[in-house]
Amino acid sequence: MAEVEDVRPLGTELERSYEVHVRGRLKFRVGQIVYVAFSLDEVVMEFAFPRDERAALVGGEPDKFALPSASDMRFHWVHARLAELDPTEARELVVDAWRMVVPQKVSRAYDLTHPDGPGPPPAAPVTGP
Repeated sequence: MAEVEDVRPLGTELERSYEVHVRGRLKFRVGQIVYVAFSLDEVVMEFAFPRDERAALVGGEPDKFALPSASDMRFHWVHARLAELDPTEARELVVDAWRMVVPQKVSRAYDLTHPDGPGPPPAAPVTGP
């Protein structure tokens, strides 16, 4: 099961990306373009995804993915239930969404420094004895 904290570091680690809070919701942006957003209760992760591929993604795993609301169908978005994602898969979705909003040279530079993908989420800090 993925959680917001599994992907949150990517909001500032990915080049040109930064974290913002809009009406209490955590979002990741590049410039003014939002490429990942979380529901207020942090149960759903909304992310940029190619419009022509989203029906196949949602149709293949409808318990995990959902289309956006009718008013948001014009955007390149898909929703994912975090409880249905593993942390590595969630991180890969964030990186893929980020790739959609950065120049190709930035994306290629990331590939050179991360040949195995975004990797596992950071380990939880150890507290107390």
